[in-house]
Amino acid sequence: MSYDTDVIVVGSGPAGGSAALLLATYGVPAVLATKYGWTANTPRAHITNQRTMEVLRDLGVEDRALAAGTPPELMGDTVLCTSLTGPEIGRIASWGTGDRSASEYAAASPCHMIDLPQTYLEPILVSEAAARGAKLRLDTEFLDFTQDATGVTARFRDRVRGDEFRLRAKYLIGADGARSRVAEQAGLPIAGQTGKAGSMNITFTADLARYVAHRPSVLYWVMRPGAHLGGIGMGLVRMVRPWNEWLLTWGYDIAQPPPDVDAEEAARLVRDLVGDPALAVEITSTSLWTVNHNYATEYRAGRVFCAGDAVHRHPPSNGLGSNTSIQDSYNLAWKLATVLRGEAGEGLLDSYSAERAPVGKQIVDRANLSRDQFGPIFAALGISGDTDADGITAGLETCLAPTAEGARKRRELERAIELKHYEFNAHGVELDQRYVSGAVLPDGVPPVPGRDPELFHRPSTEPGAKLPHAWLVGAHGRRVSTLDLVGGGRWTVLTGLTGTPWRDAAAKAGAELGLDLRTVRIGEPGVRDAYGDWSRLSGIAEDGCLLIRPDGYVAYRHPTQSPTPAKDLLNALRSLLDRA
Repeated sequence: MSYDTDVIVVGSGPAGGSAALLLATYGVPAVLATKYGWTANTPRAHITNQRTMEVLRDLGVEDRALAAGTPPELMGDTVLCTSLTGPEIGRIASWGTGDRSASEYAAASPCHMIDLPQTYLEPILVSEAAARGAKLRLDTEFLDFTQDATGVTARFRDRVRGDEFRLRAKYLIGADGARSRVAEQAGLPIAGQTGKAGSMNITFTADLARYVAHRPSVLYWVMRPGAHLGGIGMGLVRMVRPWNEWLLTWGYDIAQPPPDVDAEEAARLVRDLVGDPALAVEITSTSLWTVNHNYATEYRAGRVFCAGDAVHRHPPSNGLGSNTSIQDSYNLAWKLATVLRGEAGEGLLDSYSAERAPVGKQIVDRANLSRDQFGPIFAALGISGDTDADGITAGLETCLAPTAEGARKRRELERAIELKHYEFNAHGVELDQRYVSGAVLPDGVPPVPGRDPELFHRPSTEPGAKLPHAWLVGAHGRRVSTLDLVGGGRWTVLTGLTGTPWRDAAAKAGAELGLDLRTVRIGEPGVRDAYGDWSRLSGIAEDGCLLIRPDGYVAYRHPTQSPTPAKDLLNALRSLLDRA
C-alpha cells in the first residue's frame, strides 16, 4: 500500500500548526493543508499560559514566542470600568501577576505567561513546521475523506487552480476549527448547546496610551448600556499591542437578526466604550461570532483524530482556547509518532480521547461559567438589561456612598469581583490537567488534598500528573528545570544517585523494546538538586523511579528501589505501549 505521507493535518490554527510542528520535530512525514492563503488575519486567541509555554520550550521556539509576545508586566491589571475615560468599578490582578500569586506562578514553571495573539503565534508554528520538514498546502480546501483498515484518503480542492485531488495517509488530524468538516464527517459525538449568545469583534488602531498606560492590562471590561448581551459577560476593549492596536468585543441579541456593523457603526461603538467622542480611530476589521457550549465526548474515529476548536467550542473567557488546542496536539503527536515507528501498538492511540476529552469538557464548562459570573457584578450595582447610562452611574454612586447601604453594596461588589479570580487566576485549571487512561499506570496512592483545585496549582508526581518543575543546578553552575530533562519526543527514566539499578533496567528495557529510552539520575554533575526542591516534590526516595512520557507526564511511579527493576520497568512499558 502506497502513501503520500504519514499524517495529514487539516487546519493551520494553533492545533493544526502545533501538530505539524510536533510531527516534523519527531521525524514524521506530514502534510498540513489549509484553505487559507496564510495564517490568521485577526488576533483572536491571545493569552498563552505556562503549560503552553512549556510546550513551546520543549519544541525550541519559546524564544521566538517571547520575542513576539507582550510580557506579564503589561498584562496584569484587569480593569472593570464604565468606559476607559469613566469611573472604575474595580481591578483584578490577573494571570499570576498579583503580589499574592506571582511567587506561586513563578515557582510552578520555568516559563511565564505572555500575551501572544494568533496573528503572531500561528506564523511561528507553521513556518517552523515547514523548516523542519512538514509540507504546507496553502489555498487547499478539505472536502471529505474515506478510511479503511490501513489508511485515510482525503479529497481536496486547490483554490488557485480550481481542480480536485486526493492524498492518502496513515492517519488524519482534523484541526479545522469550530465548523470542522472532519469532525462532522467522522461522526464525533458533540454534546452541549450551540448558539447561546451573539458577539461581534471589531479590530482597530487608536492611540489609547493616555487612558491605559498607567494601568497596563490586556483586558478592560466596560459596563455600558447593553453590556449584559453577548458572549463574554460585558463589553471588552482588549489590547493587541500596547497601546495602539486593539480588539473590541460587544454583544448582540442572538434572537434578533445579526446586526450590520459597518465602519461607521464600529467607530461609534469604539468611541462609546473608550468614552472619547472625538477619538481618532481606524477600523481594520469587523466580524460576528456566536457563543457555544459544545464539547466532543470522543476525539477519535478509527484513523481520524480531531483537536482544538473542532472538539471544544466555548467563549474566550479564561483564555483557554489556543492553549488547550496546542496541548491537544502535544498529547496526540508523540503517540502517533511512537505507533508509526513501530514502538507501540495501536491501543496507545485510544488514550488520546480518554485523556483529552475530559479536559475539553472541563474548559468548555469553565469558560461558560466564567462568562456567567459577571452576573453578580451587575446585581451588586443594581443593573439590569434595560438600565441606561444614567442608571449605571447611579448604581456605582450608590456603591461609593458613605452610608450603611453603601458599605453593604461595597462588600457585595467586592465578593462579586473576587469571584472573577476563577477566570483571571485559575492556575489549577491552566496547569493541573490529570490523565486517566491506558497510557498511565496508577500506583494506588491517593492524592494529597489541597486548596481550591481551580485556583491553585498542586505539583505532584502521581501517575497522570505533569512532571513538577524544580530548579536544578546544571553545567557551569547555571540553573536547569526538571522539565528540560524530559520531552523531545523521548521517554525518560528519572531516578536519583542511588537509583543505578533503574538506569541499568532502562538500558535493558530500551534494547528489548527498540525504544530510545533516556535515563537521568538527579544528583549527578549537571543535574544537582542544590536547592532541595526536587527532593521535596519528587514523591519518591532517591532510589525510586519515575517513568516520564514524551509529553512530560508521569506514566509510572515506583517510590523506592525494586528487587526486580528490569522486570518492573519492562512490564510497565509493555502495558503503556500496548506491547503485551
